[in-house]
Amino acid sequence: MQTAALPLGVTLAVLGAAVTHAIWNAIAHGIKDQMTAFGLIGAGSIAVAVPLVCVVRVPLAASWPYLLGSVVIRVFYNLLLMRCYRYGEFGQVYPLARGTSPLVVTVLAALVAAERPSAWQVLGVAVISSGLAVLVFAGRRSTATVQSTTGKSTTGGAAGTASRAALLAAGATGLTIAAYTTVDGLGVRLSASPAGYIGWLMVLESLCVPAWALGRSRHSLRGLSRRVLVSGLAAGALAVLAYGLVLWAQTRGALAPIAALRETSVIFGAVIGTVVFREPFGRRRITATVLVAAGVLLLNA
Repeated sequence: MQTAALPLGVTLAVLGAAVTHAIWNAIAHGIKDQMTAFGLIGAGSIAVAVPLVCVVRVPLAASWPYLLGSVVIRVFYNLLLMRCYRYGEFGQVYPLARGTSPLVVTVLAALVAAERPSAWQVLGVAVISSGLAVLVFAGRRSTATVQSTTGKSTTGGAAGTASRAALLAAGATGLTIAAYTTVDGLGVRLSASPAGYIGWLMVLESLCVPAWALGRSRHSLRGLSRRVLVSGLAAGALAVLAYGLVLWAQTRGALAPIAALRETSVIFGAVIGTVVFREPFGRRRITATVLVAAGVLLLNA
């Protein structure tokens, strides 16, 4: 079926989710020990999700196969994201991880949800993805600049291996994002309770990640600073809010344009990378911002 333009309320909700998503990812990137970071984020998500599931309606039985499948996919997503942030620059791996999914979701939505985007929406998805690709190249250029100014080789050696590992992990992360976005989009529509769906999803997923982190790096939790503890838990709460807004939007709009709109988070991520991590913005990122903004307009044409 032909999909309609997104309502204004849905558009604003997804843009709010994009800002929130960029913030919690920046917090995760800023914590040096990634296993600890994602363990704390999982704990923060549980702290928000448990009260939520106690007060809202339980999702209908038809949605639970999708919910449980999404939990498995999202655990792999978190493990891949840890690898991205361990080896790569935030301004490079974040746009690549997020930018892979809109095009894949567009195809999956057409195949499994019979959603046929309009020509303007297809063009909007393509333009947004092009903007994200520009950000990836901007990240590669800034990494090479940093390496050259610090006297490190830009080819071969440990730095080159780490960069390739980060790019591969980011690409794989993008595929898992597309997979869980599609699965959750179908599942939440069957749940009759978007709040219950996000609550149970976060409880089940977040139990896995902190347990993994505790088993792998128990020693790193000793002497943890209050700043890291609070920021990690806050990031977990923001993660629930960000994805909850997306799931609510998916009950009121088509999957592909919502997936593309959500990935405007990379623009906010680029700004955060510049302001917080001192990563250069430059002409390429300005170009990417203009392309993504144009894509957002096309999605609502």
